[in-house]
Amino acid sequence: MKISKQGLELIKGFEKFMAKPYIDAVGVVTIGYGNTYYLDGKKVTMQDLAITEAQATVLLEAIFEKDFAKFIPQNVNQNQFDAMASLIYNIGAGAFKGSTLRKKAIANPNDASIEQEFWKWNKGTVNKQKVELRGLTIRRKKESELYFKPII
Repeated sequence: MKISKQGLELIKGFEKFMAKPYIDAVGVVTIGYGNTYYLDGKKVTMQDLAITEAQATVLLEAIFEKDFAKFIPQNVNQNQFDAMASLIYNIGAGAFKGSTLRKKAIANPNDASIEQEFWKWNKGTVNKQKVELRGLTIRRKKESELYFKPII
C-alpha cells in the first residue's frame, strides 16, 4: 500500500511548506514539508539553499516511501495507513517501530484502544523537558479521526 493524496495532504497541512531551512518547534533544522534530511542522507543545515514546493513534495513522498512506509502494518485500510503515515512522518521510524500503536494495529487494526495510542505522541522536548504541544495535540486528533473514519 502507498500513501494516498489524502495522506500527503494531511502531512502537508501540518508540516507547512518552507522553502528555506528553519528551526522547528523542538530545535531541529528542517526544510520543505518537515524534512530533516535529503534523499542522499545529508542532514538539512541552515546554510542550505531554498527549495521549491514541487521539490519539497518529491522529497516528502520519496523519504516516506524510502524510510517509513515499510513500518506500517499491511493489514490496514487506506485511512488507517494514511493516519499512521502522518504519525510516523512526525515521530520517526524508530519511535513508531516500537510503539504500542503499531503493535495493536498489527494484532487488530480495528481495536478501539488504538485511538488512545495516538494521544501518547502529543509532546515535544522544549528546554530539555517533555511538554504538550498544541500543534501535536491537534495533529493527533486529526490522525485518530482519520484512522477510524470508515472507507465508503
